[in-house]
Amino acid sequence: MVNTTTTEKPKRASGALQNISEIRRYFHRNENPIYFVSATNFNLLGIDEWCKNFKYISYIDTYDGRHPNVFCPSEQPHAEFQSIEDINNYLLQHKEVIDLIKRRGGKPHFVFLMFNEETERLVEELGGKVWFPKAALRTRCDNKIETVRIGDKAGVPSVPNTLSEIKDYAHLKEVCEKAGIGHDVVLQSAFGDSGHTTFFINSEADFRQHEHEIVGEGEIKVMKRINCRGSAIEACATSQGTIVGPLMTELVGFKELTPYRGGWCGNEIFATAFAKKTRQKARELTFKFGEQLRKEGYRGYFELDFLIDQKTGEIWLGELNPRITGASSMTNHAAFAHADAPLFLFHLLEFSGKKFTLDVEELNNRWANPSMIDDWSQMVIKHTKDSVDIITEAPQTGIYKMLEDGRVVFDRFDYHRRAVESENEAFFLRIVNSGDYRYEGADLGILVTRGRSMTDKFQLTERSKKWIHGIKSSFEARPLDVASAGPALAEPAFKIL
Repeated sequence: MVNTTTTEKPKRASGALQNISEIRRYFHRNENPIYFVSATNFNLLGIDEWCKNFKYISYIDTYDGRHPNVFCPSEQPHAEFQSIEDINNYLLQHKEVIDLIKRRGGKPHFVFLMFNEETERLVEELGGKVWFPKAALRTRCDNKIETVRIGDKAGVPSVPNTLSEIKDYAHLKEVCEKAGIGHDVVLQSAFGDSGHTTFFINSEADFRQHEHEIVGEGEIKVMKRINCRGSAIEACATSQGTIVGPLMTELVGFKELTPYRGGWCGNEIFATAFAKKTRQKARELTFKFGEQLRKEGYRGYFELDFLIDQKTGEIWLGELNPRITGASSMTNHAAFAHADAPLFLFHLLEFSGKKFTLDVEELNNRWANPSMIDDWSQMVIKHTKDSVDIITEAPQTGIYKMLEDGRVVFDRFDYHRRAVESENEAFFLRIVNSGDYRYEGADLGILVTRGRSMTDKFQLTERSKKWIHGIKSSFEARPLDVASAGPALAEPAFKIL
């Protein structure tokens, strides 16, 4: 059981929602509009079916205009985007978006994958509120160095590490020797995703390769290198305590999916992903971390990456994402979400201002039951070749089938992953479209399948490889010389998922 002894039992408040049924009914009758503004609606797929007046404002039209709750404004001239925050700020200033928000009226509320102080200012101009902790607090918590410190306070240990600025390779060796973590280490800078800011260093040659991304970047997290499996778990820190979702496996660094060593490229969710003891320990550590986040002033949705040592079975804190993530669609579509409510609904409830009481311990124990988990996988498919071209034909979003000979063909349009009936079908959410540049690291789309995508030894199954090949083969493109494309297209500036 998840230990909730640090949290007082909920007190009944006058007019408060008292149970899951009342919470579900509350959102079924929601009147004020809630908008998820982002590059795509991928992270919060399906939330619109749980919450009345929930709409998506997206930059990329992944559904070709066929999703009833996705609004994509026409393209307008803009400066080159450097971040997903830039995309969101562009959308919030778009006349068609402003007109939509004014036309729908009410008191608008906004949720984001990423946002900054400028986003907060634009939302205020629109007469709305951001239903997330302040951007400044999220940035502080998102710092990988700060994550270690929060974990230490919560009693959630990180892989043996030390925090230090690094001047050169000789200094790195000195830092490692002083910390007693050996010379085969993993370095992480304070910000950025794992595919771009995680460096595996075992020699001076390794260090030289990444020196410009390490030296002068301030305090660096230097970790002992361990043989581990990656896992992810999402949770929500509420006034009643921290609600914890299921432990998921992570797909990391597969060359068929991503060009980045150590780069996240998908998840699996299934009841026996790890040993029962490991699953329970991860849930307990997540609860403790969430309770510490509450003390830090943070509330709402967050995700933790745990590293599970294959040799000892020990569980170590990897990193914190103080937001929804690429794994959120998996969490919010699990069997427990349909039995009770999606985890993100509790995030919306926390920020709604509506009083509620909830037995978090009882809920966490119920969600820990293996019967609350069904088997699904998602694979984020990137362009993995060192090339730049222009897409001339792209597969549409919808349901695909794998034929007996291994070929993958489009079957029908749908925007529900539950429309996948068997392991011979998959839901594909297209990201790039005809006319877009395709460069190394570009997100082509997300493939969602029933069952597992990895073997028990955490290697891609042959079936997964056929799915990936089939989807990639559905794209056609015409060559483009890298020099004429410009340096900005040689490498993606930021991830959008």
